[in-house]
Amino acid sequence: MAGFSRHRGVAVSLVVASALTLTGCGVQAEADSGPRSAASTAASGGKAPRTYTVEQLAAAVGCTAEITLKALDYRQGECTSDGIPYVFLDFVTAEGQREWLDYAQMYGGLYLVGDRWALSAESKSFMQELSRKLGGKVEEHDPGGRRTTG
Repeated sequence: MAGFSRHRGVAVSLVVASALTLTGCGVQAEADSGPRSAASTAASGGKAPRTYTVEQLAAAVGCTAEITLKALDYRQGECTSDGIPYVFLDFVTAEGQREWLDYAQMYGGLYLVGDRWALSAESKSFMQELSRKLGGKVEEHDPGGRRTTG
């Protein structure tokens, strides 16, 4: 059973991506380098929050992501670092990101969520540590949609 829970976050992300593709949110887009620069202003210090690409997020955890899905409003990549599987997403719009996260919450999962980017991994403590480096908030969703932020 431990093996199941270990890969739950990655499996959930893959299920959500597949479901979005089947519902029309995953129409293949032309090659895109990822999200554009952030336009919003952060609450602290008046600085614009940092928007990361799938590749930059993967580099931050020490791996090279393989792009597994390109959709109209987001890209998804995956890799493994130190035996831990990761799923990374970058979004073209904040609205598209929120729609993806709202849909994902029904499956549960653990995400580090920033300005038009998100990543999923199994360790909440690691993602809290990574949030100090990258920014963003840790969101944990129980199956059925209850969300907690840390």
